[in-house]
Order: sequence, then C-alpha cells, then structure tokens
Amino acid sequence: MSTRLYEHPIFLEHVTPAGHPERPDRMRAINVALGHPNFERLERKEAPQANEEAVLLAHPEEHLRAVMRQIPEEDGEINQIEADTYASPKSLQAALTGVGAAMAAVDDVFAGKADNVFVAARPPGHHAEKMTAMGFCFFNNAAIAARHAQRRHGAERVAIVDWDVHHGNGTQDIFWDDASVLFCSTHQMPLYPGSGAKDESGKHGTIINAPLSPNVGSDHFREAFKSRVMPALVDFRPDLIIISAGFDAHHRDPLAQINLVGEDFDWATGRLLEIADKSASNRVVSLLEGGYDLEGLAESAGLHVLRLMKG
Repeated sequence: MSTRLYEHPIFLEHVTPAGHPERPDRMRAINVALGHPNFERLERKEAPQANEEAVLLAHPEEHLRAVMRQIPEEDGEINQIEADTYASPKSLQAALTGVGAAMAAVDDVFAGKADNVFVAARPPGHHAEKMTAMGFCFFNNAAIAARHAQRRHGAERVAIVDWDVHHGNGTQDIFWDDASVLFCSTHQMPLYPGSGAKDESGKHGTIINAPLSPNVGSDHFREAFKSRVMPALVDFRPDLIIISAGFDAHHRDPLAQINLVGEDFDWATGRLLEIADKSASNRVVSLLEGGYDLEGLAESAGLHVLRLMKG
C-alpha cells in the first residue's frame, strides 16, 4: 500500500496551559515513533494551510468568527475558550493547517497519489459541533474532510469511524440528519462528553454507536467493532473511509478506563482496510484525535500507520 503522512511544525505551536493533556509533546512522541526505520517508505508531506472558508464546509460562519475572536495576539498569552479548550497566538494557524491536511489527504486518495493517508495534526477535531468549540477541538476535521470529498470529488457515501475513547459528539451533531454520511463510534460510556448511547441513531439510522463499559479490554472492543461497526460499513458501501484515530483507549491513557493495547488499533485498521478494498478503492484517510499518554500514543499510532502501509 502507498501511504502518505501529513505533518507540520506549526502543530507544536498550539500551546495549552502547563499540565494540560493535549500538549505539543504529543506531536513529538509521534514524530519519534515514525522516525523508526520501519517507516522509511512512508511518504512525508508538509501539511498545507486551508483558507478560512474551508471551515464553512461543516460549520456556519458564526462559529468560525467566534473562534477567531478568541485567538490572542500577544506571545505567551493563552485564552480559555470553554472549560478545557484553550487558544494561543498560533492556534488558529495550527487548526487551519489541520483542516488543510485533512482536505489534501482526501484529494490524494481520490487522485490515486496514495492509497491511504495519516494526518498527524493538533488540535483534534471530533468534539467540535456545528456551533461549539469544545473538548480541545476548534473545527471538526473529519466532518470537513467528508464534505470536501462530496463537494470536490463527488463521493456519494462517506463513512467516518471514530475509535477515540471519547464519543465524537461533534461529528454526530453535524451529520445527525444526513443519510450520505455514516458515523460509527466506539467509546467509553459513561465518560465525557456524555453522548453516544446505542439508541442515538440519527434521522436516517446512519449513526452507529457502540459504547463500552469502563475497565473492559480488547475482547469487548473487538466484539463491538465486529458486531456493530463492520456490518454497518459493509451495508453502507462507502466511497471513502475517514478514521477519527484517537488512541486514548490505550490502557496507559490517564483520561479513561478502557484497556486496549497497540495491537488492537493494528487489528481495527486492518478490518477497515479490508472494507475499503471492497467498496472504496482502498481510499482511507486517518486523522489524529486523542491519545494523552505519550508512550501509549507512540506505540498505537506507530502500529496504526504501519498497518496502513502494509495493507
């Protein structure tokens, strides 16, 4: 398989308060992991910055302007947007570069420049609702990527698979009444943000939630994936699979109580590649979401990308 990686130094310049789990060291840990000789074949690209209008693919202009007003101007200043979401002077540039990378990744897989792409960007995106920045997230990268695939490349059916340990409430909010986008999520429940029950299925039944109880591990995760996520994907036959690739269900992660190991992310990646091979001409775009223990993040992201490369 041909795999691209989008990265950029700007992702280190989105600064959060000391002790905040969503910190620049997350990027450094992934950079070290992907610097291993196993990744010599990985095609590395500098992420492009999207223009502000790209955000409007998934958010109203009012939301964009609200975020822009929260960006501080002076070096060293940090603004609190909501309970746990912060902005520093370079945060808007970092967020727009994450959006640009997600859109470029979609372009790559539809143009045949890569079979799949991993976007190593921060801040993450899946908690950003249509009108709300929250949960460390400003703009919903996965939702914008899905809309871009539809508008630019004529994709009729896009699937978003979110295995972050926290429910992707933002993605669910954006696509609740949209039959053209399938959203599947495995996540711990109860846990922030409190959404993601099985009976939350959307207007057209295209929201598939597979909540996991605290303290379960690989067996429960894989069963949820096999019994709820994979059948929905097979029936939907997506033209593109987007992964909201959070790695905070790893047993080392401090923000949740799911006990996965790196091999679980390798396994889940392999299952999605099999489905993409059958219906989506191998097109898979993976976007980094959570993962807050640096060792667990590096291990899991490394195995995920290695599986993307191997197919």
